[in-house]
Amino acid sequence: MQEIVRPSAMTAADRFLTFAFAAAELLVETDGAGRITFAEGAFPARFGRAGRSFLGKPVQQLVARDQRSGMGTALELLQATGRIRPTAVRLADRARSPFSVAGLAAPGHAGRFCLTFSPLPNDLPGGPLPGGPGLARAAEEALRGGDEPGALGLIELMGDGGALAPRADLAARIQQLLSAQGGAGAVAADFGSGRFGLLPGDGLPDLAALSNQVALLLAQHGLPGRIGARAVSLASDGLSPVQATRALRFALSAFARGGDEALEKAGFSGGLTGFVASAAERATALRRTISERRFRMAFQPIVMLADRRAHHYEALLRPIPTPGTPYGEASEFIALAETVGLSETLDWAVVETVCEAARAAAGARIACNLSGLSLQSPAFRERLCAMLEAAPDLARRLLVEITETAEIEDEAEASRTVDALRALGLPICIDDFGAGAAAFRYLRAFRVDFVKVDGVYVTNAVESERDRGFIAAMVDLARTVGAQAVAERIETEAQAKLMQDLGVAFGQGYLFGRPGALPGA
Repeated sequence: MQEIVRPSAMTAADRFLTFAFAAAELLVETDGAGRITFAEGAFPARFGRAGRSFLGKPVQQLVARDQRSGMGTALELLQATGRIRPTAVRLADRARSPFSVAGLAAPGHAGRFCLTFSPLPNDLPGGPLPGGPGLARAAEEALRGGDEPGALGLIELMGDGGALAPRADLAARIQQLLSAQGGAGAVAADFGSGRFGLLPGDGLPDLAALSNQVALLLAQHGLPGRIGARAVSLASDGLSPVQATRALRFALSAFARGGDEALEKAGFSGGLTGFVASAAERATALRRTISERRFRMAFQPIVMLADRRAHHYEALLRPIPTPGTPYGEASEFIALAETVGLSETLDWAVVETVCEAARAAAGARIACNLSGLSLQSPAFRERLCAMLEAAPDLARRLLVEITETAEIEDEAEASRTVDALRALGLPICIDDFGAGAAAFRYLRAFRVDFVKVDGVYVTNAVESERDRGFIAAMVDLARTVGAQAVAERIETEAQAKLMQDLGVAFGQGYLFGRPGALPGA
């Protein structure tokens, strides 16, 4: 009689593990800080080393360098909502392989998260992960993490009449060329107006040779021109990570605005350390500029999407161009103030200017931006609260937006400031929500009334299912803490309708009005 061989019963753990590997190549578990605690699967084939070699490393290291900031946003949503829907990424392998990553909070294990990475034949719709300018974010994260990034390459196209701005398709080809020549993990950026940046993966390539390749590409499109190239050292000897990242922001803003000439004028010929070394002279000039109020405020409406009526106006800083000053844009003005330790001085001047406008305008409510550096200052809090306690009618006309230009290090002090302002009747808004990890930390640490969804999601959402999913998750997250969502950079009716469909209550952007005079002033 033939013997019947019965298969041995699978345990629940074996079954779930088999199902997981059937759907994914890489299985990863992380702790609450996003560090890998378990890694199994095709790591040797993809990365040339075993999964266990990644234990203790940030999970973002599995993702291509230019997408790590966006991956950080996805992880923050995972912590907040317990899930990441399937999202397209590129691995940090040599082939930059397209993969889908999905994640779920581990049932019954608080602070543990399970991620699966599955290969894709093509990218999912939506382009790269959102999360802010890839090059700037990647360089800042390297500086903060102590990973010496070496140098940036900055490329400028120039014609007989000055900057040479190529067509969009040619600009994309130039960006692809820079990325390819920068080595594995390189991040290239198009700053517009014929200006490009390169954060290399394995050391900065020969910029003269790279310039020749760009010139050849221009010539093939009938655009003879000159190519300017500069290496900016990111060595941060003697600088704190905070100082280095602020100086970097100022450098990139100056280059994007005025190219190599503006970069030289701003003091970056000696790299980040050279700029900070000359900060004393710049601080003196900036302090004088602030004290003389050589800036103005422009006011942009934030409307209720349901009826398009203005709810309040955001006060936006606009420097008044002055010969001899190394800044021309608000971003440079603010970055320089943070770098040289004048954030509180600038924020107080802005608060006073906004209060003057509020007194002059009949009924308009105004949102005033405050740096995290000022928010965590007890002296700034006492001064601001004393002024508002003396003018309660004025306090009811103001809101505060917490900006992410400078991260908050003392969250306890910042929380005291938030609570004190809310007690005086000032609603609190977190600006650029989703652009970086800090905003998610702020939502957990502070009681807030509004979150402003970063414009990069809004811009892409009509075409990108993934960005729509991110916005929907942020709206749900805001609701759980009793906050309402504001979408910035709305420029079309399609974007406005989509934001309303996704549950966003308020909108800001050119569709509703450009920054200008405050109504009633």
